Amino acid sequence: MDMRRNTERENEIRRESESLPDYGQIEKSSRIRRRAGKAVTYILLVFWGIIVLFPFYWMILTSVKSYGSYNSEHIPKFFTLSPTLANYRDAFTAVPLGRYLLNTTIFTVATTAVMLVVITLAAFAFARLEFRGKNLVFVLFLSMMMIPTELVIITNFVTITNWDMRNTFPGLILPSVTSVFYIYLLKENFEQIPDSLYYAAKVDGTSDIKYLLKVMVPISRPTLITVTILKVIECWNSYVWPRLITDDPGYFLVSNGIQEIRENGFGRENIPAMMAAVVVISVPLVALFLIFRKKIMEGVSRGGTKG
Repeated sequence: MDMRRNTERENEIRRESESLPDYGQIEKSSRIRRRAGKAVTYILLVFWGIIVLFPFYWMILTSVKSYGSYNSEHIPKFFTLSPTLANYRDAFTAVPLGRYLLNTTIFTVATTAVMLVVITLAAFAFARLEFRGKNLVFVLFLSMMMIPTELVIITNFVTITNWDMRNTFPGLILPSVTSVFYIYLLKENFEQIPDSLYYAAKVDGTSDIKYLLKVMVPISRPTLITVTILKVIECWNSYVWPRLITDDPGYFLVSNGIQEIRENGFGRENIPAMMAAVVVISVPLVALFLIFRKKIMEGVSRGGTKG
């Protein structure tokens, strides 16, 4: 009798064990699905990377082809066996590309430096100072972001023309020395700094400017670096305003200078030399982004996080 009960118990335990899920098989299937998902993700990223990088590859490839070999290609080739750097030499000797780069550097450095002072003071005022109508003024500032850029350009053009500042560096720089978006970004970052630091500094007799320079600016350095890099990229790529306000080649930037090179420099048919000039213009921005890409993401994430 006891043997029969033991046998029935063993059979019952066996049936229960057989009905339980196979966790090893489930884990294996889950691991296979994760690997398949990663493989699909990497394939899509590689495909998208090729699409994004191919124009840059084609630009560099064209810039190292000679004028004769480029025009003799009835079917475009994806490589060249006889690269040449003559196009890069022509980019600096046949046209004033060096002057355009110098003008752009002056414009970029001056505009970025003045803008940092303006937005830092404005962001500090909105974040820490108390004055009547502060919230209303800030809302009006934000509402300016809704105004189309074309309307602002028209009013700026009329103002700069009336001040007789066309074909001058101040005329290029002044309309770009502030940004509502950067003020907002920096204000949000300043507001993350505890109020107790400000009150403690005021008890010690620290002025607002000294507190700003000694406490807030060092703490917000990642955001300031991000704003600086983004402004440098913006100035370097600026086209509409420099094209509108300058007609003297002595004040051309690389953005409108490249158009002048195409029309009156190399000519429309010398594409390899044009591509060499474009590569020279693009290299500083690409290098800047690759070097400071982590700083850009860190600053944006800090500015968008509250508390």
